[in-house]
Amino acid sequence: MLVLLPPSETKSEGGGGAPLDLAALSFPELNPVRERVTGALVELAGDLAASLTALDLSDRQVDEVERNAELFTAPTRPAIERYTGVLYDALDVRGFTRAQRRRADQRLAVASALFGVVRAGDPIPAYRLSGDSVLPALGGLRGVWRGALEKTLSTVDDLVVDLRSGAYANLAAVPDAVTVRVVTEDGGGRRKTVSHFNKAYKGRLAAALATAPREPGSVRTLVSVARTNGMRLEPTGKRSLDLVVEP
Repeated sequence: MLVLLPPSETKSEGGGGAPLDLAALSFPELNPVRERVTGALVELAGDLAASLTALDLSDRQVDEVERNAELFTAPTRPAIERYTGVLYDALDVRGFTRAQRRRADQRLAVASALFGVVRAGDPIPAYRLSGDSVLPALGGLRGVWRGALEKTLSTVDDLVVDLRSGAYANLAAVPDAVTVRVVTEDGGGRRKTVSHFNKAYKGRLAAALATAPREPGSVRTLVSVARTNGMRLEPTGKRSLDLVVEP
């Protein structure tokens, strides 16, 4: 099983790993595109004004441009520890046992505007680049990533659970993936998509799937694992699920 997570704009600082080595990342077939995107981002970082505009940053976020300039010299840390925010707080990988972390490193992956997709344990530096960014040297990222990334994700043999947000789902389609919608349900059975706490619920679900003693391999087992962890996950189609939460 591969649980495909969205990244986050916020990243943790520092790290104890060696500087970025694209050859150390999973899915090496993506490296030609990774080289183009990382090269364009580092080049862009040499022009502060252009970087702030392209990355939709304010003058108070100059440090984000500095991160990009140091992309190949800054320390790295596992991707699952690099990303921060609501989803990753709910995921709480630092609370996993060693056995759970080993499972998570195999089952979790993060969509990335910079790297396409990386597995949980892949060593990456802090950076700033969003899925909807337009790099002056390359244009929109969907056109850059779509062909290579769709090919990679379509060849994953395992069940793919797609928890990506819109901008990252737009980079590449995964036709056979199982998608999850977080919803509330009123007394009449009418469902409404949750926006505010969406990330937290997806983080909890990802944690349950990542740490389950037996790896889920079907929609039925996804539902079962969720139920075991106190979550109500219901099929709404052959490859779509609703995570029903309290309003």
